[in-house]
Amino acid sequence: MKEAKAEGSEVKEKARRAKSAAAVMNRLSTEQKNEALLRMADVLVRASASIMEANERDLQRGRENGTSPSLLDRLALDDSRIAGIADGLRQIVELPDPVGDKLVSFSRPNGLLVEQIRVPLGVIGMIYEARPNVTVDAAGLCLKTGNSVVLRGGSAAIESNKRIVEILHAALSETAMPPEALQLIEDSDRKSVDEMLKLNGLLDVVIPRGGAALIRNVVENATVPVIETGAGICHTFVDESADAGMAADIAYNAKVQRPSVCNSMETLLVHRGFATRHLPAIAGRLLEAGVELRGCSETRALLAEAKPASEDDYATEYNDYILNIRIVDGLDDALAHIDRFGTKHSECIVTADSANAKRFLQEVDAAAVYHNASTRFTDGFEFGFGAEIGISTQKLHARGPMGLPALTSTKYRIYGSGQVRG
Repeated sequence: MKEAKAEGSEVKEKARRAKSAAAVMNRLSTEQKNEALLRMADVLVRASASIMEANERDLQRGRENGTSPSLLDRLALDDSRIAGIADGLRQIVELPDPVGDKLVSFSRPNGLLVEQIRVPLGVIGMIYEARPNVTVDAAGLCLKTGNSVVLRGGSAAIESNKRIVEILHAALSETAMPPEALQLIEDSDRKSVDEMLKLNGLLDVVIPRGGAALIRNVVENATVPVIETGAGICHTFVDESADAGMAADIAYNAKVQRPSVCNSMETLLVHRGFATRHLPAIAGRLLEAGVELRGCSETRALLAEAKPASEDDYATEYNDYILNIRIVDGLDDALAHIDRFGTKHSECIVTADSANAKRFLQEVDAAAVYHNASTRFTDGFEFGFGAEIGISTQKLHARGPMGLPALTSTKYRIYGSGQVRG
């Protein structure tokens, strides 16, 4: 269906449409929402060829602009990835709908009955970068929780995102869910982001998902409330008592399995006593995988291949096959490094010392802390939440992988029989 010509800016007009649809969304049953998501999943798979055609235009433009291989990997779609994205929608369908859940219920001495229930946030503005799967993940999670959503993806994936949203609109037009509840901002100028950040009264919350610069811009300039998802400068600390094989497997997985994502490891901290015995073997596996190593002076004394690591390196989220290594005195030294350079995302200790593990899990200030497991598990699917809207590193409302409950607010319903306040 051809849309009427928008009055005013694209951003404001589409936000208005989303807000108008929010009232309808609030009336939908769980069954109606699930039916819409299943329809979206089916249509995505059937239209995979046209999605890949649009995606190839994005990839070609990225190659011409010198985009790194790791970022191209984040952008790329194929039959398998599209099927996985559709499966993510089906997994959301299987999850309990939090809307309407009664959190508390109590009676007051005057006879009032007070209930607190979950309700949709309303209209969510989602600002993100190159991964087109986020377009579907965000749509599915927001729509399942009865929210309208205004999506503003990065220019790198604009052709993919436009085609995906066209397909989803067609799917929704055959269901009880209004297609207007899902909006995509096609203007790739940064001004469109800046405008979204000021849409008080149209957007109820903004969620940024991407690199440090994007998130900082949103947090510093938004007047709309923000749920902050953070950059991932994630650490793995290998304690002196760690099992060498386990440490090697965890470090390898945390860096190599998919370095372009926010829960991959950027710095490996190694106890001095462990490093002299086992670091060369761990480093050898990483080097064979094509990882560039950067290290402190002690690291470079053990590893001739390591380049010097600067203070700026320790503060950088590479999202690439680059790893910092620092040899530390022990747990206190590791904790101090993480406190200084960490982004409160995901941190890991590999140790056989239960006391050190307990201290690490208690004292590290991060959304997810691990004992003897890769930081790559910080993910909505891995936590059983289905697709995630992002990984929140803030401390208000939601923290860690944000599933369906994180996209709701609450309200109180009060039942009386004529009570008035004296």
